[in-house]
Amino acid sequence: MFERLNEDLLVVFDRDPAAKTRLEIITCYAGFHAVIFHRVSHKIWKKGFFWPARFLSHFARWITGIEIHPGAKIGKRFFIDHGMGVVIGETSEIGDDCTIYHGVTLGGTSWQKGKRHPSLGDNVIVGAGAKILGPISIGNQAKIGSNAVVVRDVPDRATAVGIPARILDSDLKQTREQTAENMGFSAYAISSDDDDPMVKAVHGLIDNAAENAERIQEILRYLKKLGNDGVTDEISTDRPQGSDK
Repeated sequence: MFERLNEDLLVVFDRDPAAKTRLEIITCYAGFHAVIFHRVSHKIWKKGFFWPARFLSHFARWITGIEIHPGAKIGKRFFIDHGMGVVIGETSEIGDDCTIYHGVTLGGTSWQKGKRHPSLGDNVIVGAGAKILGPISIGNQAKIGSNAVVVRDVPDRATAVGIPARILDSDLKQTREQTAENMGFSAYAISSDDDDPMVKAVHGLIDNAAENAERIQEILRYLKKLGNDGVTDEISTDRPQGSDK
């Protein structure tokens, strides 16, 4: 139990650069509080004490603004960033290392008993305001764009955006996603259909970075073919000692 709580604490440092200290996370992060409350209420729920579990989750919603049904199954290192307005239904299932942002709903589309909420695989990112509805599956490493409405399954490593959500699966878009991750941020919420000039500018920068990276790799492969044993797969940015240029 304590090991799981420690993982939930440490993952905040990995995914939120604003986090400075453990004390700050323990006292000021509503997402962390909501996860802790859920770990406890879920154990109570599994033992058959349904009312105490629901009351604890209700109390957690009151102080955090995040509603997680105690019946929901949540994996390791789950991170809710900001969190206000997040709703996670009873039969939702969330894998390991998932991240969701404020305003996200994992909701149902039926009043029938049984599985009626979505299942998220491992390493899924769900952008702010997204709605994932019904007993659908979101694949491992998938990304859901901000304000998307998802009502169909999303395959592994795919990106879904829009209303209703559509899958971005072209080679160019996949390259953009990979390049963006290598640059240290995720472009999962950006759609190439947007007319926003800033979006187009970001896409241009990502495309240019990917093209330059490919050209550099081609040069390195060519130099290796020439028999230069000193060539490596990476270009060093270190300057020679004593060099002023």
